[in-house]
Amino acid sequence: MTERLYYRDPYLREFDATLLDTVSYEGQTALILDRTAFYPSSGGQPHDVGSFHDVRVLEVVDVDEAKILHVVDRAPSTTSLHGTIDWTRRFDHMQQHTGQHVLSAAFDRLLAARTESFHLGTEESTIDLAREVTPAEIVRAEQEANRIVWEDRPVAIRFASADEAASLGLRKESKREGTLRLIEVEGFDLSACGGTHVARTGGIGMIVVSGTERFKGGSRVTFLCGGRALQGFRALRDVVAASVRVMSVVPDELPGAIERLQGEGKELRRQLKDVQLRLAVHEADALADAATLIGPFKFVGATLPGWDVNAIKTIASRVIERPAHVVVLLSEPAPASIVIARSADVALDSGSILKHVIAKHGGKGGGRAELAQGGGITAPAADVLQSVRDTLGASA
Repeated sequence: MTERLYYRDPYLREFDATLLDTVSYEGQTALILDRTAFYPSSGGQPHDVGSFHDVRVLEVVDVDEAKILHVVDRAPSTTSLHGTIDWTRRFDHMQQHTGQHVLSAAFDRLLAARTESFHLGTEESTIDLAREVTPAEIVRAEQEANRIVWEDRPVAIRFASADEAASLGLRKESKREGTLRLIEVEGFDLSACGGTHVARTGGIGMIVVSGTERFKGGSRVTFLCGGRALQGFRALRDVVAASVRVMSVVPDELPGAIERLQGEGKELRRQLKDVQLRLAVHEADALADAATLIGPFKFVGATLPGWDVNAIKTIASRVIERPAHVVVLLSEPAPASIVIARSADVALDSGSILKHVIAKHGGKGGGRAELAQGGGITAPAADVLQSVRDTLGASA
């Protein structure tokens, strides 16, 4: 049985252990020790990494209560091992995990919003709440959580039987049996947890909610603690500084400047659309005048850089007002939109031709016999147009 040293001392950075067995785990070498300070992936918290002398620990796997696997880059040459934890990674996880306990307790105590699950990612962490929360409620919970952080309350590790723990008022009922490990934030939270935590809430540094979204009938809250909160602030500061330089405004004026820019862009797009629709008539007539004969068909095939798909449809519709015309138009650059259309007196199915193009060149789309459209075509336009010519030639 592997003794879990991190259960009682999450600040233990180095330790000595004896190698009990070497096994294979998913094609890699894995070590079983008599004791370990390496935390395995469990309870939403990722595993530690580190080393045994010059042997790197890549992953730590919790097989069962009695056995932990240390996946390494190669087998050690001795059974007496000295382990060293990657402390930067470990302490980051401790800040995020304890911060999650405090933030979850704040949501629960203030707003009766229960935490259903927790995930600690490499850049940010999330908690999933049982109900949706408003922006104002998030601010309240965030403020309360930071009050507990700044009061620097003790974070204690306790052990209790399942029956005893059930009578202690855990924030969330534990489904585990036997002896439970409890994490207690003095006067604020008591939860069953096997993860690593800071010794006092001040070690969390700060808790910042960076985002929220609806999720499974509740809310998914994204948050940053400690060093991650500082990194997040720096990134935001740099983005704001770059934006105010580009927009030539002070930070407080940035939202209004962006709103004005969006409005101007929307108006320019509307004007461009109007101009394109007026030009579409002239473009269509020019293309139709240059049509080439393929048997009984007058074929119009072209690429139209800068035109959107609606304008291309307008051009195609104008061309097929003339008799005996088949038109294939592609946007540019790739991935291209495509419109295939034929005149009312032409006995061809535009949708079938498009399916043939997609089968040969990729993309997707569909439509009616008289007009079909698609998109996502990355093949050279010349190849697509030649495929249609070949199809028309076979039908002539």
